[in-house]
This record gives sequence, C-alpha cells and structure tokens, in this order.
Amino acid sequence: MHFFIPTPQSSVPFHCDKRHSTFSSLSPSPSTHTCRPFPLSHGTTTLAFVFQGGVIAAADTRASCSGLVACPSAQKILPIHSHLLLTTSGSGADCMLWERILAREIRLYQLRHGRRLSITGSAKLLSHMLYPFKGTDVCVAATLCGVCAHETGELFSVGSGSPYAYGVLDVGVRWSLSAEEAISLAREAVYRATHRDAYSGNCVDLFHITAQGWNHYGRHFQQHIIACLHQCLAPSYCC
Repeated sequence: MHFFIPTPQSSVPFHCDKRHSTFSSLSPSPSTHTCRPFPLSHGTTTLAFVFQGGVIAAADTRASCSGLVACPSAQKILPIHSHLLLTTSGSGADCMLWERILAREIRLYQLRHGRRLSITGSAKLLSHMLYPFKGTDVCVAATLCGVCAHETGELFSVGSGSPYAYGVLDVGVRWSLSAEEAISLAREAVYRATHRDAYSGNCVDLFHITAQGWNHYGRHFQQHIIACLHQCLAPSYCC
C-alpha cells in the first residue's frame, strides 16, 4: 500500500506544447502578480488509510469559496488509473487540471512501456510536475492512493477538517479491520469532521482500493450517516 502527499504546491496558468506528451513542456507563463480584492478561504476533508483488505479513501463533497458553498456535490476523489486514485484539497480548478495531466502521462507510460507505472513512480511524477509552480498563488494538495509491495504510509488526512477526522481515525484504525468496518470508520470520520468544520459538509464519497483495482462504494448522505450512528451508539446511552 502506498500513499504519497506532494508538498502543497501552487500553480499558475502555463503553456502546454501539444506536440509533446511530457510534463517537461509545462512551464509557468510570465505574468504579473495581482492581489485579490479579498482573501479566499478553501476547505475540505479527505482521508485514506491502510487495512488488511486494501486501502480506504473518503472525502466530503462540499466545495466552498470563503463563506459561500459553491457546490454541494463536488468530486474530491478522482480516478487516475484502474489501480490509482487521487484525493484532492485546495483549488478545485487546479486539482482537476493536474488530475487530467497526471492521468494522461500514466496512460502514455503504459502505452510506451507495456506496463503500468508504479505508485511510487506516479508520486514522483506528480511531484516533479508540481515543483516548477512552487511559490505561486493557487494551492494543490493531493494524496495518491494505491496498493503496491512497498508500504510507505498507513494513515493520512488532508484538509481543514483533518484534525477532526484524525480524532476518529487514530482511535479506530486497525490492520485487522474488515472491509465493512473500515468503510464505516471512514464514513464516520468524515461525518465528524463535517460536523465541526464549516468548509466541509454535505455527502461522503467512499472508495475501496485493492490490488485488482478500486471500487466506488457510493455517495452517502448525512441523514443516512446520522441514522446509522445513532443506531450504533444508542445502547451506550441506556441506563
């Protein structure tokens, strides 16, 4: 199992030479920095962890712009390849852009070499692509989630709601979890974060990644999550 979180980088509009299909053609365009009339606050809750059955990735679906809920049904876990997912935090536009670029390069690598790019190689590729845009305005923070022989990460949560999610995950994550228990734990962790973090909310997206690929376990609405949690916790409140 392998996770990779590139150092939160930034990106600006760039020139992409369509005659070449390599990230070396990406370079920041010369542009003057302009200050925004007001600061923009972004927030999200994404998480992923390893257990004996693979990797679980989860995220909320609220896209916010300062105090505005710009979209209640945003997709923050993006499929990159049949074996690889990307959780995103930061600017939605930039996250979508780099997801498409990374997915293209991984597909081209497979066509050229006849094999899939490893999770570690994908992480290094994304890191190299983002590095030239370090120090500019718009932030991109991503977690690559996949299964491989070299285990380099066990538990990650990224976004403004991550401190609240960690409170649930640090207590509940165990290697021996079943798939149902792991999915339930991830769902509860995101829900608890959305309950306290104003920039996270609405629904919870859940993915399960194994060596054979990934499965989407659907979009869970908060009303259903609350009902399940109350049903599970009800006996503990009885005298």
